[in-house]
Amino acid sequence: MSSTHDKLKLEDFLCFAVYSANHAFNRVYKPLLDRLGLTYPQYVAMVTLWAEDGLTVGQIGDRVMLETNTLTPLLKRLESAGLVRRVRDAADERQVRINLTEKGRALRLDAERIPREMGICLDRDAEAIGELTGELTRVRDKLLSRLKP
Repeated sequence: MSSTHDKLKLEDFLCFAVYSANHAFNRVYKPLLDRLGLTYPQYVAMVTLWAEDGLTVGQIGDRVMLETNTLTPLLKRLESAGLVRRVRDAADERQVRINLTEKGRALRLDAERIPREMGICLDRDAEAIGELTGELTRVRDKLLSRLKP
C-alpha cells in the first residue's frame, strides 16, 4: 500500500471521529429529549434561556451557533409549545426578545437529569467530561479562527 493511501484512512480522521460521535450523541439524546418534547437544537436554545432569560434572537443564535433563519422557526415551535414568548424589544422594534414562560421554566427541572444521564452513558465523571469538552471547544475555536479575515 502506498503512503498516500495511509494518509487517507477514515479511522484516523479527527473530523470523522467528531462527525460520527455527533451522530452517536444524537441517537442517545433523542429518547431523553423526546421525554421533554424537544429536539436537540430546541434543547440547547432552552438551556441558553435557562442560563439567561430574555435574550434576543441574535444573542441566542450567537451562543448556540445557529443563524437567525434557522433559529426563528425553532423558537416559533417553542412558542407554540408554550415554553417561550417572543416579544418585540420596546427600545428597538427590530429586535425580538425570547422570554421563558412558567411552563418553560418548569421544564428545567426535568432537563437537569440529562447531563447526568449522558455522563453515565459515557462512563466518565464530571471532571473527565469537562476536560474533553474543553479540548473539543479549543479545536472548534481554532478552526473558526481560521475563517476570520
